[in-house]
Amino acid sequence: MSEENFEDVAGTEVAEVIDGESVTEETKDDGLGAPTLHAALEALLLVTEEPMTTSALATLTRTPEDEVVTALHDLSQEYAASGRGFDLRERGGGWRFWTRDNCAPVVERFVLEGQHARLSQAALETLAVVAYRQPVTRARISAIRGVNVDGVVRTLVTRGLIEETGHDHETGALLLRTTTYFLERLGLKSLDELPPIAQHLPMPDDVEEVLDLTTA
Repeated sequence: MSEENFEDVAGTEVAEVIDGESVTEETKDDGLGAPTLHAALEALLLVTEEPMTTSALATLTRTPEDEVVTALHDLSQEYAASGRGFDLRERGGGWRFWTRDNCAPVVERFVLEGQHARLSQAALETLAVVAYRQPVTRARISAIRGVNVDGVVRTLVTRGLIEETGHDHETGALLLRTTTYFLERLGLKSLDELPPIAQHLPMPDDVEEVLDLTTA
């Protein structure tokens, strides 16, 4: 393109196609933070541990909410049409990825084989917090332990030791609790048989006060 022709189109919207989606220069700038809206949504939903609302996704991508809703439905239809092992669904007031029902056998195999591995110290500590403070959110667990617990929580859920149980009425965050399998593994009839926490956790003598302050 000559310099003269370039000047003629300067200031106009230039579009190109990336993975079948029309992308403008405005879309590719730092405002979105990703090559396309579809890519941005996929990246955000892959790293989240809880369903994300369309309003939150719209804010993060700096995109009108109606465009985000349309993009989410487009992605869900695309995954279904291509026979992917995962799906994008709206559950619990937000969107997140889910494995498909027809892939349950291989997922169950992974879960069952994982039962033979020993829990790490981080997993044991996180499990103890859930057991004694349930139902509890990931944020509160992280505050109590002083570290991010997303990966550990995912491991405990996969192992069948904890599970989701509704949402916190104040924040809307997912609540976690121990499962009946947890009781079976510990040989307990109920949570009432759990030993006093101060005698079995490497935490201060005023642990209950610490926990109460952290979860207030």
